[in-house]
Amino acid sequence: MRKELWFGFSLMALIIAGCAFMLISVPTITNGHLGLLMLALVVVAIMLGFPTAFTLMGMGMLFGWFAFGFETRKILDLMVQRAYAVMANDVLISVPLFVFMGYLVERANLIEKLFRSLHLSMARLPGSLAVATLVTCAIFATATGIVGAVVTLMGLLALPAMLRAGYSVQISAGAITAGGCLGILIPPSILLIVYGATAGVSGGAALRRCLLPRHHAARPVRWVRHSACQAEALADAGVA
Repeated sequence: MRKELWFGFSLMALIIAGCAFMLISVPTITNGHLGLLMLALVVVAIMLGFPTAFTLMGMGMLFGWFAFGFETRKILDLMVQRAYAVMANDVLISVPLFVFMGYLVERANLIEKLFRSLHLSMARLPGSLAVATLVTCAIFATATGIVGAVVTLMGLLALPAMLRAGYSVQISAGAITAGGCLGILIPPSILLIVYGATAGVSGGAALRRCLLPRHHAARPVRWVRHSACQAEALADAGVA
């Protein structure tokens, strides 16, 4: 069996064993213990490959059923009310539209063309592939607003090219993940929209307040990656 599988199964076994020990060692099971147990089971279910949406929905219904004293009618009524409240929220309407916009950009193959164009335009710079990866991630994040989508797509697109060009795995993975994390700060950010709807803050106000942090977060990342690529090139040449 592969080492990754051993690590995953060992981690899940530790989580389950810790939850079992917690429930056995306490004299009375409180709502706090049930919350920790629900969190642990959510992590285990996601690691097993269950879809995140159905995992969260199923765990919420199951533990809500426990919390309400096994009253099925009450938990079903609460589920319907919460579903209607989410659908009636005007701010959350933009979330599927942003996801659809990112899907169109990905299906139109615009990101690959943008990545190649940036690489060619920055060919004279040391570490041009890493810099092009960061800029592409920042631009692609404006069309999706999801970190996972940016990191996954750029991992498939830029990682093989960077490894073939002689970049180390650390530099390649660092450039992709650092650029992908900018998707939280760049409008439209789905995370900020959900946060604004939950906190009662306007989605536009939350997005506007992230413009300056995003600008300051993007520049040091590019500088660090550029400096790291220069140091790696000098080390390979035997100068440093």
